[in-house]
Amino acid sequence: MSETKVDARGHRCPVPTLRLRKALSLAMPGETVILLATDPMARIDAPHLAAQLGAEVIGVTETDGVLTITVRTDAKTG
Repeated sequence: MSETKVDARGHRCPVPTLRLRKALSLAMPGETVILLATDPMARIDAPHLAAQLGAEVIGVTETDGVLTITVRTDAKTG
């Protein structure tokens, strides 16, 4: 499967979530989208967005203040 990286480091809410939404809307079914964000609200907002869109958060890590949130689109609907 392919993956897309969305770099929203340095941006505040709602920019990381808006960029993630756009990437998920363009993603192929089953594709992985990785959001890089420094806004701590992304830890809350990204899972809510994923649930609304039928996607799944499959990983959240934080290193040196950078959140890496991995989301997989629905394999059937994208």
